[in-house]
Amino acid sequence: MKKNSPETEAHSLNWTTPEGIMVKPLYTEKDLEGLSHLNTLPGVPPYTRGIRATMYAGRPWTLRQYAGFSTAKDTNAFFRECLAGGQRGLSVAFDLPTHRGYDSDHPRVVGDVGKAGVVINSVEDMKRLFEGIPLDEMSVSMTMNGAVLPILAFYILAAEEQGVKPDQLSGTIQNDILKEFLVRNTYIYPPQESMRIVGDIIAYCSTHMPKFNPISISGYHMHEAGATAVQELAYTLADGLAYVRTALSKGLKIDDFAPRLSFFFGIGMNFFMEVAKLRAARFLWAELMAKFNPQNPQSMMLRTHCQTSGVSLAAQDPDNNIVRTTLEALAAVLGGTQSLHTNALDEALGLPTTRTARIARNTQLILAEETGLTHVVDPLGGSYYVESLTHSLVEAARKLIQEVEDLGGMTKAVESGLPKLRIEEAALRRQIALDEAENTIVGVNKYRLEQEDDPSLLDIDTQAVQREQLSHLKHLKTHRDKNACEAALNNLASIAKSGKGNLLEATIHAARVRATLGEISFTLEGVFGRYEAHSPTLSGVYASSLQEEEGFKDVQKSVEAFQKDHGRRPKLLLVKLGQDGHDRGLKIIATAFADCGFDVEIGPLFSTPEEAARQAVENNAHVIGVSSMTAGHKTLVPALINALKDLDAHHIQVICGGILPTKDHEFLREAGVSSLFTPGTPVLRIIREVLGKLS
Repeated sequence: MKKNSPETEAHSLNWTTPEGIMVKPLYTEKDLEGLSHLNTLPGVPPYTRGIRATMYAGRPWTLRQYAGFSTAKDTNAFFRECLAGGQRGLSVAFDLPTHRGYDSDHPRVVGDVGKAGVVINSVEDMKRLFEGIPLDEMSVSMTMNGAVLPILAFYILAAEEQGVKPDQLSGTIQNDILKEFLVRNTYIYPPQESMRIVGDIIAYCSTHMPKFNPISISGYHMHEAGATAVQELAYTLADGLAYVRTALSKGLKIDDFAPRLSFFFGIGMNFFMEVAKLRAARFLWAELMAKFNPQNPQSMMLRTHCQTSGVSLAAQDPDNNIVRTTLEALAAVLGGTQSLHTNALDEALGLPTTRTARIARNTQLILAEETGLTHVVDPLGGSYYVESLTHSLVEAARKLIQEVEDLGGMTKAVESGLPKLRIEEAALRRQIALDEAENTIVGVNKYRLEQEDDPSLLDIDTQAVQREQLSHLKHLKTHRDKNACEAALNNLASIAKSGKGNLLEATIHAARVRATLGEISFTLEGVFGRYEAHSPTLSGVYASSLQEEEGFKDVQKSVEAFQKDHGRRPKLLLVKLGQDGHDRGLKIIATAFADCGFDVEIGPLFSTPEEAARQAVENNAHVIGVSSMTAGHKTLVPALINALKDLDAHHIQVICGGILPTKDHEFLREAGVSSLFTPGTPVLRIIREVLGKLS
């Protein structure tokens, strides 16, 4: 019998990644022939090997922890502890009402205040957040997009009242609104008006804050929403192009602002793909920026922060998440990140505790100080595999970037909905692969423990936080100059209407006389309007992938039997309650149920419990499915059930899925929830259980 050659045997083991890139089990120098990004040095355009000649040998990456714990006072205490433990920069996570432009006294934010980050309503809250932390010495990163004007104004004034001038401030404001329309949904105003805000902030910072990055162009949230590495890479850089053009339209020259642009990528579990992604990003950005003829080489540099993946963390057997985060952090470092946040092991269940945050922080310290990683620049440079992957990502991302350009740029592409649909399809295919155990998640769909211990989780008393914030707001409004505040808000509205003047300058003036975040946001909303998304849901992805599976066929037959018995298909209304806009899981469930034969409707994002109950009754739904990620379920779900009772709709079942800690399950069942589904539950199992309770 003729024996296969080593090449033939190797070819049989080829693997196609979710990006459509074929990965071979063996790479040789032949795979590097003709690759355009080779033979360059670190610190030299196109910066594939790193933006600095010495990289970490000269200075390690900035160690950050992304944090926000209910009140400004509590978060300040955590920041101080992190700095004492070796952290070198601060990253602020804001709660959802703050992101969406609401003060804590607004009726739509019950259950969300301080729940998934720190609540900031005014300059006074920002001062409490940074009390005792010298802002002229500390690099501060703030993840804020929708309410970016008041938050940046509050930060500038908090520093001013410390005696720190704007030109002394260093750090980053995210200010990346396009990706909010793509995946994260914490927008306030429509796309065109939002881009005006982005441009005004870049213009102001270019003049007054030369050490501060006025935008962080984020692929991280695309990654978390299920985007492939190619999609994250291409759409992030396409967003960057849109922001460059917006800044140029303000009369700025490319070298006035481009050196202060920064990026933000997610780092997942395909180790070498993530290393190659960062290298490809630097190459592509230098290529794209060269078209604007910059005179300063730094205008072509892609500087990036990275965060280990949240979506790769598992609620089951969560100690495994320490290993996942370590590997992802290592990939970010080998890829050449400028700063890094490592997620804590319990972030698949809630906010990290002090203990788990310390483990996450120490993961970086160990990599930086115990491994020798910092002594060599781009240690994987020249790897046959990594260089080939880098090239493959460059080629694939170029095609997607050109597709966006053909649509008229990213703002137009966002309005068309195409990038959002592409990401949602990738997320669906990933979920199917997990459900079918084609991709292994240790402790979730393979090697699962029979009995798991309940981890100790941080629990936020949102009602107590809200009471404290209401007290602060009352005090502020009582002691400020009401007439000066009203005049400043009128001036802001006038500038918004006229299109003349800088919106950040006007916001700083309003914040100085103690206008609140909600007042500033609603003033602008009165001119710009509040954006409401209407995105279509994919169909047919589950059906095409699972049509030959017996389990899928059985579910379809059960739905058909229900329709025969009841005269109509089972109807599911899916809702997001409160200010949580993360809708990846909701879209996956919607597509799966629809492909199995359910009549599925998706409620508007940011619904109140009362609105969701009315919609369920008006549409004659059998079931309401609540998708929860940010821990508002203990307040919002009982309110939904009570609203159904008030409408005499006891027959409508309520089910919940998402981040639902085990300790909350009994509470939710006693409140009237019929079924609970945690991350990792196969979708077909969810559908079978729902059908079983309806029949």
